[in-house]
Amino acid sequence: MRGVVGLDGTSRSGSVGARRQDSTADVLGPRAGLLLSTVLALLLGALSVLVMLPAAQHLRSLHDGLRAQATLRTNGPCMMGGCRVAFEVDGRTVESSLPVGSGGRLGPVGTRLVIRYRADDPQLVAREEDVHGGGAAVLAAVSGGSALLFGALSAYMLVHLGRQRRERRSAP
Repeated sequence: MRGVVGLDGTSRSGSVGARRQDSTADVLGPRAGLLLSTVLALLLGALSVLVMLPAAQHLRSLHDGLRAQATLRTNGPCMMGGCRVAFEVDGRTVESSLPVGSGGRLGPVGTRLVIRYRADDPQLVAREEDVHGGGAAVLAAVSGGSALLFGALSAYMLVHLGRQRRERRSAP
């Protein structure tokens, strides 16, 4: 095969496979991909099990709570616990944050909504629409499924790297 002249003016000779191998030498190797996939699986699994499932269970625990009309006081990322509501309990005004895992944006400040709260602790509230798990249940399922996908990808890559290593050892 004839030599190949690169963009920098230097000549290179060899097969197409050798050139392809040279050009990919700067790219992260398969071990880095395995590590990244494993870390993503662990992080997504932790998000699902340690954050979103407890948030969904907390929302479900308010299913039998007392109902009240509330007014949205601050509007932010409700999924992250950034929304605050105010409502009346026994003649006094209570202001509380909606829990992590609440549904999306609720509308402008001043919007009226129905909430559920615990009789013994009115600070624990949730929108009535969220007491079945809300966005937390959906995010727990999505992040759990993604964790399984990246875990399976990691297992596949581990098997593939093991086969490559055995092939290199057995090759003359």
